[in-house]
Amino acid sequence: MAEAGRLQINAALKIQKRPKEVFEAIVDPEKMSNYFISESSGRMEEGKKLIWKFPELDMEFPVHVKKIDENKFISFSWDDFDGTITDVVIELKPMDEGETFVSITEGSRENNEAGIGWLMRNTEGWANFLACLKAYLEYGINLRKGAFDISQLPPVE
Repeated sequence: MAEAGRLQINAALKIQKRPKEVFEAIVDPEKMSNYFISESSGRMEEGKKLIWKFPELDMEFPVHVKKIDENKFISFSWDDFDGTITDVVIELKPMDEGETFVSITEGSRENNEAGIGWLMRNTEGWANFLACLKAYLEYGINLRKGAFDISQLPPVE
């Protein structure tokens, strides 16, 4: 939970796959490149420092993996466009009939213009991540492929 006056992102979605399959789709860069990133310098493992690249952005994002609890929990920090480092927590909770409830929390940032821009951009990003993860795992579809034209994205300030 974010401190009073600070902004925090929360996103969640149920996926019709077991936690092990969801976990592997998140930590394995080969699988993640089918729905989220274009490239990673390695598998998400506790203590590792990775670089993520996205198909629609000509930037690298440093990712510092903090804690991994196989099939249950992933935490990392990463650098935003403006160099601010935020923490991300992904929790996987098993549900009935082999389903997994995936929740993501990222934060926190000051409640100011820059923080509100971050909140809007990254909330949209995590909602997209979850939708793309669901489409990939449940139907084998890469929703991101061809979805973003970098020339149409709003400028990052």
